[in-house]
Amino acid sequence: MRLYLIGMPGAGKTTLGRALATFYGVPFIDLDEEIVRREGRSVAAIFSKEGEAYFREREAAALHAVLAQYPKLVLATGGGTPCFHQNLDLLLATGLTLYLAVPVEELVRRLGRAAAARPLLASLPDQQALETRLRETLAARERFYTRAPLQCAAAGCSVENIQRLILHYQTTA
Repeated sequence: MRLYLIGMPGAGKTTLGRALATFYGVPFIDLDEEIVRREGRSVAAIFSKEGEAYFREREAAALHAVLAQYPKLVLATGGGTPCFHQNLDLLLATGLTLYLAVPVEELVRRLGRAAAARPLLASLPDQQALETRLRETLAARERFYTRAPLQCAAAGCSVENIQRLILHYQTTA
């Protein structure tokens, strides 16, 4: 089993991914953490020194390497991963992709002060600017996210509900 979690920053990909990997007895990989490990520096440092285009290239390379190494896993992607370098096509072709659909208001609540640690959100002056940026980003990314065969709305994204979604999908697909 390969399960890929996609969605906006703050959607819960890492938290749910860890729990799902434990349940299914497979490795858990956070793609951003994998990039940090490979680069030897933080995502923020990569963005600051090299820019987003470089980061997206490293992200695609890390994705390919992880998929070559792990025949079974739960992978938490970065929020932008599905939107660049045909990464979504690769995810859809090699495993089951789940979009964690979380309303912007909830993302703002979840991210709070932690937004300052995220490169694409760090320069925002206040919560209103954060909300505006998240709305714009979601509008640009949603066409990628909604291609996932599985989608879970925020209130229903418990481990148990996701397990039911996966089981239903596997028995009807």
